[in-house]
Amino acid sequence: MKRILILIQFLGTNYSGWQTQPGLETIEGNLERAVFETTGERVTVHSSGRTDAGVHALAMPAHFDTNTRIVPENLYKALNAHLPSDIRVLSSREVDEHFHARFDVKEKTYEYHFYTSPMPLPYYSTTSAWVTAPFDFDLAKSVVNAFVGTHDFVGFASSKTEVSSTVRTITKISLTKKAPNQYCLSVTGDGFLYNMVRIIAGTVIEIGQGKIAPDSLPDIIESRDRKRAGRTASAVGLVLKAVKY
Repeated sequence: MKRILILIQFLGTNYSGWQTQPGLETIEGNLERAVFETTGERVTVHSSGRTDAGVHALAMPAHFDTNTRIVPENLYKALNAHLPSDIRVLSSREVDEHFHARFDVKEKTYEYHFYTSPMPLPYYSTTSAWVTAPFDFDLAKSVVNAFVGTHDFVGFASSKTEVSSTVRTITKISLTKKAPNQYCLSVTGDGFLYNMVRIIAGTVIEIGQGKIAPDSLPDIIESRDRKRAGRTASAVGLVLKAVKY
């Protein structure tokens, strides 16, 4: 029995998130089906986290156990032959039997991509969220560092969050302009609560739109009050960029 680590890239547009759900198309479901069609084995593919419906990934790690005789470094090619074009396994390799793609994570980086326009634009519709103009980039950029550090982020979590602790550490955050009306919010931390990055993004966007006072952000974080934070930004702009172990 070998434990295989794979890196997966996918567009989440056509899927109901990562986790297998009866009657729904999911990333996990497609991968487990591909493993079965490749090896004849029923396996569970364990990912570094569970993405929501519509969320994308550039390089999501996951692992599964297999008895296949296919060389581990070539297994990704065989899996891709059984996957739809919007899901791709980038690489595969054998790892220690004690490695776990979720529980061994030390750090994750998410990016939230959005653009401003009087109307939604089809070119960006699958990977960037639409935000109505005007948006003050410099103002929004000036406040994001308030999130850096260890905080109780319960005020930036969905009511569906079920964890023993809502304390998380954000080590790095930045807001950059990719084009005149295109922006990217990058957030790195030791872990994230359910919808946490999307709520952070929604709050930063509302500050840039003048809907939330910028000097109130530190107090909003410390208040732990979900009602004071911004909206949950659309899933379409969120992408898991990197995971470190």
